[in-house]
Amino acid sequence: MGRVAELAGVSVRTLHHYDEIGLVRPSARTAAGYRAYSAGDMERLSEVLAYRRLGFGLREVAELVGDPSTDAVAHLHRLRGLLVERRDRADAMVAAIDRELVARAKGLKVTPEEQLDMLGARLYDAIGGAYTATRRTEPRIAAQIRDALGDARTVLNVGAGTGSYEPADLDVTAVEPSAVMRGQRPAGSAPCVAAAAESLPFEDHSFDVAMAVSTVHHWGDPMAGLREMRRVARRVVVLTFDTDEPGWQDRFWLTRDYLPEFAAVLSGFPSLAGMAGAIGARAEPVPIPWDCADGLFEAYWRRPGAYLEDHVRRAMSVWTRVGPEAEQRALRCLGDDLDSGRWAERNGHLADLDAADLGLRLLTA
Repeated sequence: MGRVAELAGVSVRTLHHYDEIGLVRPSARTAAGYRAYSAGDMERLSEVLAYRRLGFGLREVAELVGDPSTDAVAHLHRLRGLLVERRDRADAMVAAIDRELVARAKGLKVTPEEQLDMLGARLYDAIGGAYTATRRTEPRIAAQIRDALGDARTVLNVGAGTGSYEPADLDVTAVEPSAVMRGQRPAGSAPCVAAAAESLPFEDHSFDVAMAVSTVHHWGDPMAGLREMRRVARRVVVLTFDTDEPGWQDRFWLTRDYLPEFAAVLSGFPSLAGMAGAIGARAEPVPIPWDCADGLFEAYWRRPGAYLEDHVRRAMSVWTRVGPEAEQRALRCLGDDLDSGRWAERNGHLADLDAADLGLRLLTA
C-alpha cells in the first residue's frame, strides 16, 4: 500500500479510507499479510483519482466507476471529454480577461456586472450561446455534403458540435469531445458519443460514411483523426480548408487587409494534398453564398459590417486564436475603411458575386 500511495501521489491514509468505504479495495494479500493491489485494482484507483482531481465527490466517483456498462476505455473517453470542457472554459476565461485588460488599458470603465459576466458562471454559456445563434446549417453547403454522402445509410459525424449538417434522412451517430457542445445539441438530434477524432471507439468499417464538417483544424492531430475516420468507415467526407494554394491568405479581404495573423493560426495545419492523400480523397471547392446562413469565419465576405458585431465574432474561433490586440486593431481599421468608403473602393466588385471561393474544400474518399 505504501508503494501504491507513492506512485499515486496520495497518502496511505487516503488509500485506507478508500478501502474502508469500498471505493478501491485491494484484492489480494502478500505472504506477510499486507494489502496488495492487482492490475485491475490499480486501474480502478487511477479512474477514482482522475475523477477526484476533476472535483467529483466520493459518492459521485463511486457511481461513475461502479457503472457496470462502462469499461476502462469508456472511462478514458469520458475523462477526456471532461478535461476538454475544462480546457475550453479556461480558454474562454483567458479571452475574457484579455478583453477586459484591453478595455482597462484604454481607460474604459468596467462595471461590476460586466466583470461578473466575463469571469463568472455565465461566461462560457454566453460564448457557447453565440455559436448556436449564428452557426446554422447553410442549405447550399448542406446539399453539396449530402451529395457526397451518396447512398450511405449509416453515418458517423466526427467533431459534430451542435449537429449542423447532420443529414436527417440517415442513421447518424455523432462524436463530440466537448460536454458544452454536446449540451447544446437540440432535442431529437442524433445520439452523441463523448470521444475524440484521434481515438474513435468503434470497430473497423462500422459505418458507411464518416463525415467531419469544419472541425479538423480543432483536432490535436488532424492526420491521426483522418486515418481513424478511414478505419471506421468505408467512405470519408470532410469539409476543410485549403492552405496549399500560393497566396492563400489573400483570397479573403479580411485576412489580406486587416488580419494577417490568420496565417499563423493555420501555420501547423496539414496541407490539403496531405489530408487528401491520408484518406485517398479528391477535393472540390465549396463556394460560400453571399447570404450564407452559417456564420463561419468567411461567411460575411459581402457583408463586412457583420464583423464589427461582437456576437458574430464570438462564434468564430479565429478571433480567440489571434488575440485581443489583433482583433481590436482589425476592427478599428475595418470600421474606419467602411466609414470612409475605402473598403468599397477596394472590394466593390464583390457586389456582383452570388458566391465566392474562399478556400473551403470538400474531400471525398
